Amino acid sequence: MKRETNALIIGVAFLSFIAMGLSAGLMGVAWPSIRDSFGVSLDAIGALLFASTSGALLINLNSGPIISKIGLGPLLMIGCIIGGLGFVGFAVAPSWPVAVWIGLVSAVGTAGIIVGLNTFFAISQSARSMSWLQACFGLGATLSPAAMSRLLDLGYSWRWGYASVALIFAGLAVCFGYTLPGWRLAAPKARKTGIEEQVEANPAVKIRSRDTIRLPALWLSMLLFFTVTGMEGSAAQWPYTLFTEARSVDPGAAGLWVSLYWASMTLGRVFFGVVVDHVAAAPLIRLTMGGAIVGAALIWWHISDLLSFLGLALTGFALSPLFPVLTSTTPQRLGAEHAANAIGFQLAAVRLGLAAIPACAGVLAEAYGLEIIGPFIFAVSIAMFLLHEATVPRKAAPVGLQPF
Repeated sequence: MKRETNALIIGVAFLSFIAMGLSAGLMGVAWPSIRDSFGVSLDAIGALLFASTSGALLINLNSGPIISKIGLGPLLMIGCIIGGLGFVGFAVAPSWPVAVWIGLVSAVGTAGIIVGLNTFFAISQSARSMSWLQACFGLGATLSPAAMSRLLDLGYSWRWGYASVALIFAGLAVCFGYTLPGWRLAAPKARKTGIEEQVEANPAVKIRSRDTIRLPALWLSMLLFFTVTGMEGSAAQWPYTLFTEARSVDPGAAGLWVSLYWASMTLGRVFFGVVVDHVAAAPLIRLTMGGAIVGAALIWWHISDLLSFLGLALTGFALSPLFPVLTSTTPQRLGAEHAANAIGFQLAAVRLGLAAIPACAGVLAEAYGLEIIGPFIFAVSIAMFLLHEATVPRKAAPVGLQPF
């Protein structure tokens, strides 16, 4: 019975991250149509990104205390309710300022789900399960650009895509309500190597946020998360607009390749989920970050449309293991008792990166033209690699899954 209950919990979590991906993948394809609906400029997306970031930060920066006070299950259920209402509001928003404010509301809900499930998997599940959880996000994000492109090709408004996601969130709220008692944090079984034994610390111990934020390793983690996910967001948000408006690519083909970006990331997370427990993380991260640099270069150089498309797919595959590897090792690096707080802070950095870096690309595109997107993504990939190298310790580290 216990095994069946755990399988049900994991299944609900995976479905939830598919829904997170569905919601995240819509904007890249929908943005030109949204701009036309509200009559706003290219860089107006910055307002929406920063509003949603503000909403997410309210949850991420207080995730540890929230989980301690109301419990993980209620946080997940309430997050679905708020997120679903937010997507309904966005679908019917009459003006751009209203849409921006509603974006803040929906981000509060989705942030609760994301931080809650990442905390649960980092503390209670394996690195493999964490990688497959993130693969589910990629699956949803793979499906949504193609679905949104199809809706637009058929003459439907982009609003129907967001309304559909709201219905999915309503169903998830029911699922979390049904499985409410099963969402408990428990330390995973003991592992063999030195640093990994720290996971045995009791995750239920209540550590103040200010104690966690004093850890130097946390700040390095936050900066790395900021850059990695900013790279992911830029590569997801801007290529469709770059391909269709600057390079005259057919919208259907561009939407397909944006979907393939997410598909390659999904396949990468499935693949790396199999191998991640058997390799050292630093060489894996170096290799995949190098692949992201090559992919970004192909997007920039535009030798041909096909090579640019393949560069986008390579970028997705290469970025795929970074977030799950870094997140799943948070208890080992910072202590299980700090994990709920630390993951919240790291996800706050994620939200800032997802807002600031793509928004910066939008400002540059408005000023210098859409072709600036290619070199911008390439520059971010270089910065990401250099930042990781700065965090690698000089002394030899124990063998095992360690991000730094």
